[in-house]
Amino acid sequence: MSTSLSTSGSTYGRPPIAGPAETGPQALCAREPRVPAERLVAEMVPPPRFDSVRFDTYEPDPGQPSQSEAVTVLSGFAAGLGGSHASGGGKRRWFAKKAPVPTAPRGVYLDGGYGVGKTHLLASLWHATPAEPALKAFGTFVELTNLVGALGFQQTVQTLGGHRLLCIDEFELDDPGDTVLVSSLLSRLVEQGVALAATSNTLPGKLGEGRFASADFLREIQGLSAHFRPLRIDGQDYRHRGLPAAPAPFSDEQVTKAAYATEGASLDDFPGLLEHLARVHPSRYGALTDGIAAVCLTGVGPVPDQSTALRLVVLADRLYDREIPVLASGVPFDKLFSEEMLNGGYRKKYFRAISRLTALARDAKPLVSQ
Repeated sequence: MSTSLSTSGSTYGRPPIAGPAETGPQALCAREPRVPAERLVAEMVPPPRFDSVRFDTYEPDPGQPSQSEAVTVLSGFAAGLGGSHASGGGKRRWFAKKAPVPTAPRGVYLDGGYGVGKTHLLASLWHATPAEPALKAFGTFVELTNLVGALGFQQTVQTLGGHRLLCIDEFELDDPGDTVLVSSLLSRLVEQGVALAATSNTLPGKLGEGRFASADFLREIQGLSAHFRPLRIDGQDYRHRGLPAAPAPFSDEQVTKAAYATEGASLDDFPGLLEHLARVHPSRYGALTDGIAAVCLTGVGPVPDQSTALRLVVLADRLYDREIPVLASGVPFDKLFSEEMLNGGYRKKYFRAISRLTALARDAKPLVSQ
């Protein structure tokens, strides 16, 4: 599979960083992308960061045997998805008889904290499943709900019903309405023989180990619980295993100079970008970064409220998926969210965003020396 996906005249992925920009940096705030429904479907594949991952590229922590066990279990699960689709060889049969609901678990739920490699394993499962890419789907919970919004419930069932596998990363359990919607969708897909794999985030009040426990996840999805086998994955955030501390922010002058020296870079004032994100639907944040080689931000400061913070989390995910380095001035990324936010119900999302932005900040350090 190619690392870029071109749709509607745009490129999905990270272009190479070259020499000085000829016309100066772009501004994300000047972009108002329009994303057709067809692109939402076409982009339901592992993001570029996970395009080349496989089970044999996952590096289990020797001190966490559950990680090695997860690779073994998921490899066997992928192999078991070979052969004919329950509704007929993976092809959509509009007038076929309804397939019997599988009695054995038809899905796996990866239960682990942030940074233990759940997305790596989920993407590896997608790659290892013996079916053509058009019969496998991979996306976040938000992307799946956006697809339902764009296509409608029945059309989404028809679109995904002939698939061999649907992988859902970061299953959102914060909104009861969305949970019911997606659970209903998955029930229909299971009836058609689609295999499922999911990770989830943390419900408000379920702080614990920074993860949503499998028993609670299965209770939330109610009727679907019989179709999931919980697979616990222990460990610490791999992005901080033996890595140096997050780099300190640069000055406004350094960030601006680097933006002008880097082809394909964007340059925005952080408060202005946060305001712009409120005017762009989160389903379009990926398109917002099309063709961007590096994101340069000046004046980074604490996020003012939770709605703004949650939008920033989605942008951080899209930047991380696309491996777009982030160069910033202002406060360090671990100061973005208030103590109240970090101790609240969306704690896991905020820590994931900090972890991912910190990794992208490390990637951006070489831009200053260009």
